[in-house]
Amino acid sequence: MGRSFIVRVGKKGEIYTSKKLRQETGIRPNTLARARVEDGKLVIEPLPTLEELLEDTWITLTPEEAERASEKEQRKWTPRTPR
Repeated sequence: MGRSFIVRVGKKGEIYTSKKLRQETGIRPNTLARARVEDGKLVIEPLPTLEELLEDTWITLTPEEAERASEKEQRKWTPRTPR
C-alpha cells in the first residue's frame, strides 16, 4: 500500500488536498480527475489532458505522403455526383 495523506472534507463534500499530495499524484488545477469506489474506498486519479493523449501519436510523413492521405480521405467524404 502507498503513502497516506490526511485531507479535509468541506461542508458540501469538497475534498481539499495538499500541494504535496497533488504533486505526487499528478493532479493539477483546472484538469479532470476520475473518482471511483473500490472496496468501499474512494480512489481519485488524474485524467490525461487531450494534449497528453496526443503527445505520443505523432507520425512522420513526407509532403507527398500527406497529400496522398489527404486526397484519400477527401474522396471518402466527398459526395459523388450522379452521371
